[in-house]
Amino acid sequence: MLANKQFTKSISLKNYGIKNSNVHYQLSPEELHRITLQEGQGVEASSGALAVNTGKFTGRSPKDRFIVKDEITKDEVWWGDINIPFDPEKFDSLYNKVVDYLSEKDLYVRDSYVCADENYRLNLRSVNEHPWCNLFAFNMFLRPEVSELENFDEDWIIINAPGFEANPDVDGTRQGNFTILNFSKKIILIGGSGYTGEIKKGVFSSLNFILPVLKNAFPMHCSANIGDDEDAAIFFGLSGTGKTTLSADPKRKLIGDDEHCWTKENTIFNIEGGCYAKVINLSKENEPDIYNAIKPGALLENVILDKDGNVDFEDTSITQNTRVSYPIYHINNIAVPSIGKNPKNIFFLTADAFGVLPPISKLTPGQAAYHFISGYTAKVAGTEDGINEPTLNFSACFGAPFMPLHPTRYAEMLSEKMQGAKVKVWLVNTGWTGGPYGTGSRMKLKYTRAMIDAALEGKLDDVTYTLHPVFGLQMPTECENVPGEILNPVNTWGNKDDYDSKARELANSFKANFKKFEEYANKEILSGGPLV
Repeated sequence: MLANKQFTKSISLKNYGIKNSNVHYQLSPEELHRITLQEGQGVEASSGALAVNTGKFTGRSPKDRFIVKDEITKDEVWWGDINIPFDPEKFDSLYNKVVDYLSEKDLYVRDSYVCADENYRLNLRSVNEHPWCNLFAFNMFLRPEVSELENFDEDWIIINAPGFEANPDVDGTRQGNFTILNFSKKIILIGGSGYTGEIKKGVFSSLNFILPVLKNAFPMHCSANIGDDEDAAIFFGLSGTGKTTLSADPKRKLIGDDEHCWTKENTIFNIEGGCYAKVINLSKENEPDIYNAIKPGALLENVILDKDGNVDFEDTSITQNTRVSYPIYHINNIAVPSIGKNPKNIFFLTADAFGVLPPISKLTPGQAAYHFISGYTAKVAGTEDGINEPTLNFSACFGAPFMPLHPTRYAEMLSEKMQGAKVKVWLVNTGWTGGPYGTGSRMKLKYTRAMIDAALEGKLDDVTYTLHPVFGLQMPTECENVPGEILNPVNTWGNKDDYDSKARELANSFKANFKKFEEYANKEILSGGPLV
């Protein structure tokens, strides 16, 4: 990994249309930290981490993510409400305005790359208006060795200008903020939002096109870890379902916490070089790895500090989507390099706000495909702009906002991989039990960990299963270190008729959502849906 030292190299941004800027190239985390404090853009927490406020936007704005519709994308992208087309001429005009805005400013430039497997590596150049956004790029992307920087050639460039706002009537955007992917020019253009997750997910969205279309590799919105026996496990799920928390296991080495690729060579690799974890209600007792990673070099976002610089992790006065980014080496137990073999277990994580789904269930191949395409969860408060409490959500492939292709393209790749690896697939509800949101309570983390441990260790292979009457899921009747009564969710409700009614309501939502995929699904996949 790159030492935390400034690399001396003179670069020009004139080729990008940025003129007379004062370029700060490849600054160390310490320097970026110092400049952020000096400019009054952040404060230092008692842990030594840097804390910033991202401004108006404290979550992603998926309705403001666009893809330039051109010869490369017009026949490949699944256009619609998720992948919104943007006119090439409008892009050029808006790009020119952004680079004019950035000209003559102090800018922070970083060369990095994504994809831990050298065969899939993609070089990035990040041009950031703010020093702390450049620190985010250091934390989240893979860091080249010093020897690689002298002749570094970027494949893609990220232009990040939080202080620039578009004019929707002229520029073709929905409002002042925007993230636009241009596959012909290999540019990610971000403006009007300081939320750093737009940088991260802009790159991931690009790779979700590049990897399957150009590399025949399967990109995944998942975390991954590996045991001493080289038994890899992957955890699919949207933000807030537990990917980061559950993959940080002291008994297993972390491969990565959010974005991975499953290759035709039967390996999985981390796309990123860091972690971007939610810190709401974070405690050292429940999540020691994440808690201990918050130290010098880490970047806290939208948290509240007391007068002594201590973070109040329960304070959501700015947002419930409080975050921290840190380089993966802040976690002690990691896989180096961030690569593993075919996984033996796959976990679909869902935060079920209805309180209906079992805390763990075993899936048939048809059910696995059905639930992957459905991607059910509750959108957790704060993760996206305007979400204030958990709401019913189906996000195809557990990551529809980042998937430029039709969901069935990704589902077909997953099905092929699962069959080849003979992997076991589990649906894990990290959401509510004993009733829906507002009545029930969130599943205890220690129980979820115990169930996942049991699955990984093969302790659920020989236990008795019972069939869920509405969803047809196989529910274990016993699990070590888990109270038996919570394994069947109906037992946790005060009124079984209320449970049955809510289960049927959710099942009907599944069926209504899946109608748009039915014509693409075979009999096995269709058989994986609810029984009602």
